[in-house]
Amino acid sequence: QVQLVESGGGLVQAGGSLRLSCAVSGSIVSINAMGWYRQAPGKQRELVVASTSGGSTNYADSVKGRFTISRDNAKNTVYLQMNSLKPEDTAVYYCNGDLKTLRSWGTVTATYWGQGTQVTVSS
Repeated sequence: QVQLVESGGGLVQAGGSLRLSCAVSGSIVSINAMGWYRQAPGKQRELVVASTSGGSTNYADSVKGRFTISRDNAKNTVYLQMNSLKPEDTAVYYCNGDLKTLRSWGTVTATYWGQGTQVTVSS
């Protein structure tokens, strides 16, 4: 059973910082890509940042220079450091992973999602 579990969300004042974590567990063969998405009330889910196994990253323009993704491959954990937070960053943040996993009959590559963590930035 593959699980992505986010943590680190909360309430912070504008200008503050938070660090989100996403721990991946299960029969993981390899992690091809990891990323963070967010969904604000009444809006569609949007990409915050995507990171490939090769180290390339793609940030949304709205978070460039403020957010940083990092990975600890030994722990199968990805982090999102969020600085200079703004009220418009308020959303549920979801971890996303493109993972190769081991099944009884072989391996399969699929996209998995965490349950989300709430980030609220007050003005």
